[in-house]
Amino acid sequence: MIPTAMHSGASDTDTMTQARAALRDVVPRLVALVRSAPDTNSASVGTWTVGDVAAHLSHVFRFDTDAVAGRPVPEATVTTAGMAEVNAKMLAEDGEREPGVLADRINALASEFDDVASRSQAATVSWLQGARLPPSAVACHLLEECLIHGHDIAGATGRPWPIQRHHALLAVEGGALPLIAALPPTAFLDQEKAGSFRARFELLLRGGGRTLMVFDRGSLTLDAECARDVDAHVSADPAALMLLFIGRQRIWKPLLEGKLATWGRQPWKLARMLTVISPP
Repeated sequence: MIPTAMHSGASDTDTMTQARAALRDVVPRLVALVRSAPDTNSASVGTWTVGDVAAHLSHVFRFDTDAVAGRPVPEATVTTAGMAEVNAKMLAEDGEREPGVLADRINALASEFDDVASRSQAATVSWLQGARLPPSAVACHLLEECLIHGHDIAGATGRPWPIQRHHALLAVEGGALPLIAALPPTAFLDQEKAGSFRARFELLLRGGGRTLMVFDRGSLTLDAECARDVDAHVSADPAALMLLFIGRQRIWKPLLEGKLATWGRQPWKLARMLTVISPP
């Protein structure tokens, strides 16, 4: 299984320190972005309005803070369908969509999270679906949510949202990969499409480490050991990979920009893999 700290050999404490610093960089920009939205009900992000995205972000801050604090978190099955159900329920119960109010709420919740995270001494905490995670992985998950949904809001409102490589690397290596390792191997896949898919990818994150991703008929597992018998090697800019895997951009964009490269005996399997992955 993949280590719970960054591939660079950083301890969980080091990763938490980096994640808290990244959140202190990103959150003020995110709060300003939400506050500047002219009308959170007019611009859309898929089926959600900008107001829905901002409210959802506040809910993520709340349950990630509760997780690190050792408090109960919502009952959820961490799959695309399971999280869609939980998110819809939370949004239905929360009628607030005014940008200034949501910006203030996110800012206050971010301060609370940083305070709770600074005092956490637990080796692991209980996250959604009972997954046991180091507190740093929860912090990096929160960072990933801020980066992705900041990208969503900026795109819907015509504003820039640059993502620093180090922030994206923390989000992927410190958050997404430990989540994949901690959750059931079926959680991140579309089971109908993944039924017969088998592949082994060596993922090399630029500025970070390498991970072996093993897809085997509906399951996804990770291995930090040296990749053997791989179908393809994938070198990726962390921000580009994050947006690609979460479905925010198509494969041709990072390929043309040189932010993604793949080679090996079956590099075409990368495109197939992107149809199989279904992040919660």
